[in-house]
Amino acid sequence: MESKLKPLELVAIPVLLALLNLGNWANAVPQVPCYFIFGDSLSDNGNNNKLVTSAKVNYSPYGIDFPQRPTGRFSNGRTMHDFIVKLLGFEDYMPPFTESEGKNILNGVNYASGAAGIRDETGQHRGGRFPLTEQIKNHKTIISRITALMGNDSAAKSHLSRCIYSVQIGSNDYINNYFKPELYNTSQRYAPPEYATVLVQQLSDQLKTLYDSGARKFAVYGLGLIGCTPDARSVYGTEGAPCVVKLNEGATPFNERLKPLLDQLNRNLTDAKFTFLNPSGSAAGLVADSSCCQTGGGGGELCLPNSKPCDNRNQYVFWDGVHPSDAWNELVAKSAYGSEKPEEAQPFNIQKLALQ
Repeated sequence: MESKLKPLELVAIPVLLALLNLGNWANAVPQVPCYFIFGDSLSDNGNNNKLVTSAKVNYSPYGIDFPQRPTGRFSNGRTMHDFIVKLLGFEDYMPPFTESEGKNILNGVNYASGAAGIRDETGQHRGGRFPLTEQIKNHKTIISRITALMGNDSAAKSHLSRCIYSVQIGSNDYINNYFKPELYNTSQRYAPPEYATVLVQQLSDQLKTLYDSGARKFAVYGLGLIGCTPDARSVYGTEGAPCVVKLNEGATPFNERLKPLLDQLNRNLTDAKFTFLNPSGSAAGLVADSSCCQTGGGGGELCLPNSKPCDNRNQYVFWDGVHPSDAWNELVAKSAYGSEKPEEAQPFNIQKLALQ
């Protein structure tokens, strides 16, 4: 049948549909009710600000590309998890535990802490920090507050069981523990494969503690290429290689043990879902062998306070000596959220984890 609509009306229909879809998007409900973040400086958004520690960055030029400027994020802009919560449909970023209050905690909380590790002693030479064990204790405090807000245990348990628990930690157990033999004895006690086994076993216990507290959806990250950071290349030298081989090879057994652990947890805890995510991606087209800011702050790897960073920040993988830029965080977040590649997300990405 020939259409009797006039040309302007034909144009108006897709425009009207687009406006209706935009309205639906603006009022969209997040794909999960809340998102909890456990980890280290890759995820910290201000928990270390009030601690006596060299692992904090609440100063310029950190946050130069973030609306609130320096917040304690170890980046020029957003963290990977800032991007992920937006992809999940949240209107606001998750507040740091140290600043969490009111009903906002129902949407999630960020417990991550710079220099923190799976092991309690990791990073202690940097000063104050919240190891993963303490982060989990802080989560139990939040659970009590959520239970009070929701009025009863069953409502709180139902709410928490549908949330995503992101756990990205372990790098400091190598760069601020195992590979500092002058400060820690772990490298004398364990060969790299043994150390990885010890770490993954402790992480397993910590994940089970979260499970016992009501967590059911886990996004667990492997370690990135810790020997490829500008700081590692500068401190250790590469002997002509693109990265520090001993750091990358030392940490490789961690990922090799983490994947089977998550498979085992999926088999044993059948009402929970665990997925492995790979934070390493392709740096094609980006500057990956140097940092954007002038380093020398903190332990030497952080930006110097009030220094002037590079102008083309969206072309750099690394913002400072070890932490990625806003641009790189966005790339890795999109991979974690939507990748169909098993080497990047296994058995499913965050978008599919939300649907479990």
